[in-house]
Amino acid sequence: MNAGTPPPDPRHRRPEGVTDTTVEALGALSKALETAERARGALYEFHQLTGSAHLALDDAVRLLRAAGHGRRADQVEREILGRNVIPGHWTFQIVEEYNATYYDVFRAIEREIRQELAEGRDHLHEAEMKAARRTQGHPDHTAD
Repeated sequence: MNAGTPPPDPRHRRPEGVTDTTVEALGALSKALETAERARGALYEFHQLTGSAHLALDDAVRLLRAAGHGRRADQVEREILGRNVIPGHWTFQIVEEYNATYYDVFRAIEREIRQELAEGRDHLHEAEMKAARRTQGHPDHTAD
């Protein structure tokens, strides 16, 4: 930040002694976590889309039977309904394993590092960018 730039709101002020490089490192860590959040969202989307497809099979089986194609309805029931999407797993289990094995650990470590290095304050870089770019006195550019 420049000397003439008003500081960010108190919740986003850089603690005493936190360097530019530390703020940059915390920003990179935060960005990585945000990307993992997006990946997690994609897994939930995969889970829900696969579940919707699976539920739609009930209609397909019913309609195949109604159309006189019982053998094919049986095939869908036997070969697709209840099938694992990867060996031993349905999509909810993939989501659970991602959360337990990767996401929860990532989130906890990011929080721990942010707590240690910046008193737990988040988005310091972004808050400083906001402070540097806002127009003093403009109602839509307030610090809070």
